[in-house]
Amino acid sequence: MSRSGPPPPYDYPPTAPPSYSQCVGGVQPASPFTPAKTYVEGPTIVTTIVPVGPGPTHTICPQCYAEIDTTTKTEPGMIAYISGFIIALLGCWAGCCLIPCCIDDCMDVHHTCPNCKAYLGRHRR
Repeated sequence: MSRSGPPPPYDYPPTAPPSYSQCVGGVQPASPFTPAKTYVEGPTIVTTIVPVGPGPTHTICPQCYAEIDTTTKTEPGMIAYISGFIIALLGCWAGCCLIPCCIDDCMDVHHTCPNCKAYLGRHRR
């Protein structure tokens, strides 16, 4: 049997849920899938990331935009500390455990800009 009569007493649901900006207002959150808007005035400078190596690297500084050869500084890396600890465990206590801190192949190389002194990266051994 079919029933005819007045329509049901409720409203139909909306076609789509409200968007984020309608609910919260303002700028949408940045995610890897929606690129964030960039507001830049003046010329746009696009740089690429140059991998730094064990020696000075020819690049453009991302801070001062000068074409430079990086300044390098060596410091003991994780390999030097681990090697020194292993040498100390093997019984060489009389300063022999500090030998890896003097070997260039155990050192990390830190790169900086010679113009603005900005830190540009580290080459790990």
